[in-house]
This record gives sequence, C-alpha cells and structure tokens, in this order.
Amino acid sequence: MTASKSITDFLARECADYSVIPHPHSESSDTTAEAAHVSGEKLAKGILLKDNRGYVLAVIPASHSMETGTLGQKIQRPLVMASETEIARVFADCEVGAIPVLGNAYGLTTVVDDALCSLKEIYFEAGDHEALIKIDGEDFQRFMGDATFANFSHHKG
Repeated sequence: MTASKSITDFLARECADYSVIPHPHSESSDTTAEAAHVSGEKLAKGILLKDNRGYVLAVIPASHSMETGTLGQKIQRPLVMASETEIARVFADCEVGAIPVLGNAYGLTTVVDDALCSLKEIYFEAGDHEALIKIDGEDFQRFMGDATFANFSHHKG
C-alpha cells in the first residue's frame, strides 16, 4: 500500500505539490519519525476522538501528547478516544493506526494544534505504516479548510 485513495484524490483536487516519502515499517509516530529521519516536531499525527455529535480529528505534532480535556473545553465537546474498530471504519482505505491528518478528505471536523502552524514543511501518514506525505506548511494550513486551530498539546517528556 502507498498513499490512501482518499488522500491522493484530495491532494489532486487541491492541485497539491507533495512528495511521498517511503520508510521502513513502523507502528507508532515516534518510530515513524525515526525511521523516516524526520523531526517529531514536523510529523503531524491524527487522533480520532468522538462524542455524541460525531467524530473529531485532532492533529498534533508526533513529539507532543494531547490534552483531551483541554481540547474538549476549547471546542466545548466532551471528547473521548474512538475505538480501533471505529478508526478502521472511518479510515477504511488506510491501515489501522495509520491515521492521515487531512480531515477534509474524510468529511471530519478537524482541530489542529497551534504547534504545527509555523512550520515550513509538514509530514503525515499516507495511509499505511511505510510512507509519509511531505507538504509545504502553507499548503497544510490551506488544506485544513475550516479546521479550528488551538493549543491543546504539550511536548512529551
């Protein structure tokens, strides 16, 4: 598998300039960053959350931990983590756990951590555990569409 069809279709519609970066198989964002020789600060990871109104895709740097309570307060929704079954259903064209960050490609409400706003380039899962997509930071912000930007994560460690 390479990039998911939903992601490549979205990027094509947006006339995006992007690169697919292959890397050895990895199962976590930390090992993905290491395997791809990318800073965890520049690797955006998606986390699928839910409440009684539906799903929310939270996007944070791989080097950070999410503060679910803070995020819930900022968008006034009582969010909890989605199950692996729900993740597999929402991202049906992706390998489980390889959550892309382009919520618009999946019709998801998206919230992006402010830590990703000033980067010149951003990497994210292509839909499997062996490839990343690299895009320009300005394009990343444009692709987020009507996403909410807020501070809801902190650096690990």
